[in-house]
Amino acid sequence: MLLERDLIQSAGFRNVTEGGRVTGFQFRVRMPSYRGMAASLVDGVAVRVGNLVDVGPDVPLWTFGGRTFTLPELWASEGVRWPLEEAAVITVPFDGGLPHGVHELSIELRLRMSYIPVEHQPTIHRVSRKVTLAPEGGDGTFRYGVSLYSYMGDFGTVLDLESALAHVADVGATGVEILGEGHVPGYPEPSPAWIDTWFNLLEKYSLEPTNYGSWIDTRLHPGRSMTAAEGAQALQRDLKLAHRLGFSFVRPKIGVVSSDLVPDPIWTESVERSLDLAHELGVVICPEIHSPTPIKHPVVDDYIGLIERTGTKNFGLLIDTGIFQDRPIPLREGETRESRPAFLDGIGVNPADFKDIAQYVVFIQAKFHDINDRLEDQQIPWRPVLQALKDSGYTGYLSSEYEGERTPWRAIEQVRRQHALIRSITSDLD
Repeated sequence: MLLERDLIQSAGFRNVTEGGRVTGFQFRVRMPSYRGMAASLVDGVAVRVGNLVDVGPDVPLWTFGGRTFTLPELWASEGVRWPLEEAAVITVPFDGGLPHGVHELSIELRLRMSYIPVEHQPTIHRVSRKVTLAPEGGDGTFRYGVSLYSYMGDFGTVLDLESALAHVADVGATGVEILGEGHVPGYPEPSPAWIDTWFNLLEKYSLEPTNYGSWIDTRLHPGRSMTAAEGAQALQRDLKLAHRLGFSFVRPKIGVVSSDLVPDPIWTESVERSLDLAHELGVVICPEIHSPTPIKHPVVDDYIGLIERTGTKNFGLLIDTGIFQDRPIPLREGETRESRPAFLDGIGVNPADFKDIAQYVVFIQAKFHDINDRLEDQQIPWRPVLQALKDSGYTGYLSSEYEGERTPWRAIEQVRRQHALIRSITSDLD
């Protein structure tokens, strides 16, 4: 599993419970040197968390390879090593633990380098980082997941599949979304070895597959549009692969014919041709309602019309919470308000509109762009959105879909902030 570049890792920042009582907190630190070394060369780590915690280097406990040591026990150890590829787990005794939210975590890590003159020792690494302590589990109102799309700027560069799934699990989520053509090597025919790896990782991190993203590329060939039969073939190809990988939902991204995302007319026949297969496989087809398409729109009416006309249980709506955005996304370098789509300023759908379609909604992608250090979302009004979902009886997944700045590793911390935010709000809903 790949580690983050920062010495202080986002993954693993949590409170520690022993015997039903919170006794402290943990975080992970990667080796700051260019080589691994014997753990007995560690001279301790001082830890400060804002105004809450300030302990000396001899206080924290160290865990390597599942074994936990006090600092004197580390000094006396033989054969215990801190390799480059393994993060040390630091446990700080602190009765009651830390409150959930964003914390300024500062450490002073001391290492004893034998090849540096003793008068210049220990070597000290002083670093600080803002990290988010997210609640684990939830209060039962919703289920929580993460789309690997959240990490697309990192995936294949600084994150591999296992690292991404580990971060999903570490935030306390139980569900994972993927994009077929974004995350499955050898798509649409992954190797049996990769499929085995996929299921082994799901078991290792206690995750379940939720929604599988696919595409019906209606403009696949220049000069002509895809036929309904070809659209059905593309959809059915992904239904079969999603089923092989254990997914319950398939989101087909259907080619559009207008700026308000009206889908190509072939969508109806392509979907109807595929309903029997979806029923056979136990998969629900769920196109997304995505900005700039609001809830009150002919596209939504047509989707609901198909459900009512056919009586199918294998077609439903997926809501992207970007439709509730009520403040603009900041301009990126080189952008002007005139040069980018107007919907990036937000279409501000009233969350109360959700109740009119709630019975047809099977999945929700919790789209967001930026959550600040005070756990304030800069674009999405989560309290009224979550209240509307609860009041309408929705109890399914809220699957994080980060679509903000793609600076390496930023998505990891942003997803943690979203989970801390929406779970905190949910626990306080009427």
